[in-house]
Amino acid sequence: MLKKSILFFSLFCLAQLGFTQNTSDGSTKTGAPVMKFDKRFHDFGTVKKGESRTTYFEFTNDGDVDLQIELISACDCTTTDYPRLPVKPGERGKIKVVFDSTEKEESETIDIDIFLKNTDPKTGIPIMEMLQYKFELKN
Repeated sequence: MLKKSILFFSLFCLAQLGFTQNTSDGSTKTGAPVMKFDKRFHDFGTVKKGESRTTYFEFTNDGDVDLQIELISACDCTTTDYPRLPVKPGERGKIKVVFDSTEKEESETIDIDIFLKNTDPKTGIPIMEMLQYKFELKN
């Protein structure tokens, strides 16, 4: 009975740690990329209808495997440019976001969804991140 309890406790502890691996230097491996952004929100302020504005969202891959963006989705008023090649652990990347207010009728906050080619090693679900920007429309 004691052996079963110890085994169960050991498995429980492993599950709580997320099956991470400790390396010889004491760091922990997760098997996943981590997008650490300098900012996740941008305020364009007042924008005159018909104007375009540009901002950049910079990030670092704080994970321990290459990060690769599959696609970025936002409203039709938004165009993006992003690294097409993998971003290695410790490297930086930049996402360019261009907002065109031509078709807008009111002020909004816009979501930008980032879908990675990478999956969560625990669940197998593709990794997704979200950024936002807002604007105040002036006619």
